[in-house]
Amino acid sequence: MVDPRRELEKEQVQPLAGLVDYQPGAVASRMLVFKRAGTITLFAFDEGEGLPEHTAPYDAIVTVLEGTARVTIRDREFALREGELIIMPANVPHAVYATTRFKMQLVMIHE
Repeated sequence: MVDPRRELEKEQVQPLAGLVDYQPGAVASRMLVFKRAGTITLFAFDEGEGLPEHTAPYDAIVTVLEGTARVTIRDREFALREGELIIMPANVPHAVYATTRFKMQLVMIHE
């Protein structure tokens, strides 16, 4: 795994799911990009862990890299698995729950 304290090397192929590790009973994250235009963050959820309902001021795109998750948007539940994505609209309540251990990439588009 790449050292999470170091910036990613440019012009290098990176193993996306390998850039963040699972931690028992926790949600681990690693921010890859932080710009005015938006952010890209990787998350690794242990089974049963999640992010409670909240809102964000920007659209957010969740892409599942490994495992399965349940995403709730406005009280509507969506089951996601590896290779699938969902867009969570800005200012709308949403939550993420790991139905198995799973990794996701979160892209937030700032306006």
